[in-house]
Amino acid sequence: MAKVCEITKRGSIVGGGYSNRTRATKFNPTGAVRKYVNLQKKKIYVPELKKSFTLTISTRALKTIQKNGAYATLKKAGVIK
Repeated sequence: MAKVCEITKRGSIVGGGYSNRTRATKFNPTGAVRKYVNLQKKKIYVPELKKSFTLTISTRALKTIQKNGAYATLKKAGVIK
């Protein structure tokens, strides 16, 4: 299973620290670091359908569900047909 949010489709990104000393001396690069999205496994109840869904979603998607409602958010994401 890929580490991707089912609602926002956000996945990991590659970021790299590169210190100012490294830039100045062109020595000892720090390299790339993979940064993962904060994924949580949540069971979400949709009252319109009287049904629960277990999803792996990011914490940002949780805030979106709180704001817009479960049914609207899941429908827009394509989880519910």
